[in-house]
Amino acid sequence: MSPEKIISLQNPRIKNLVKLRDRRPRDEQGVFLLEGYRAISRAVEKGAELRELYFAPEWFLGKNETSLIKTIGENGVNLFELAKHTFAKVAYRDRPEGLLAVASQWKTHFADLHLPETPLLLVVEAIEKPGNMGMILRSADAAGVDAVIVCDPVTDLFNPNVVRSSTGVLFSVPVVIESTKNVIAYLETNKIRSVATTPSADSLYSDTDLNGPLALIMGSEQFGLSDTWLAQATDKVRIPMAGQADSLNVAMATIVTLFEAVRQRTLS
Repeated sequence: MSPEKIISLQNPRIKNLVKLRDRRPRDEQGVFLLEGYRAISRAVEKGAELRELYFAPEWFLGKNETSLIKTIGENGVNLFELAKHTFAKVAYRDRPEGLLAVASQWKTHFADLHLPETPLLLVVEAIEKPGNMGMILRSADAAGVDAVIVCDPVTDLFNPNVVRSSTGVLFSVPVVIESTKNVIAYLETNKIRSVATTPSADSLYSDTDLNGPLALIMGSEQFGLSDTWLAQATDKVRIPMAGQADSLNVAMATIVTLFEAVRQRTLS
């Protein structure tokens, strides 16, 4: 079937796409938005469920968009071709790429995880900024983390800025959202050591053994880790700070700590 063409900004589908920038309509409909060639192609590659695809050829940046649209259409996804100004209305990037998809939300549970004998997990608590959450997901993917566990989330995993800054790895890294209490119980049941990062720790992260079944615990930007995690963690470590700042941005701290774990585990 040929794509339906939409020009009017008053079209109900266009109005709904604008509404989906907010969390409540996304959750009510069980969907989220993803924009751009890289994010959408990765979603297709990983088997994410796309419901609709909107495109505007006048915004395309390359030559691969047409084949991607064809593949998505052959998978039974509804296609809509928008006028340039109409797409600009629904896009959330400063410079649109001409591709916007509506995808189904999902939820991963502990029972869905298939972990190796010595898993490397990343636990993040109450991360506030969507951009940091997206960068954390990218870092976890680059480090080969087996799963990311989000405790007591402040930021919606399906926020457009999380999706955008994760550059599509949201579809490749298992993400479990759970309460701190249940995460602690899961780690204890599965005999997974927990290493919490905090500026008040005595031990340096690079001096601590990060081999074996391990969960690295990272806290929020503003408040750090909760007292519960600081009390329950097997070990507490800090990143040395030589300047006036007493801590790093949580995404940067996650990268530093994760790749120290990768270094140790590669050498062991």
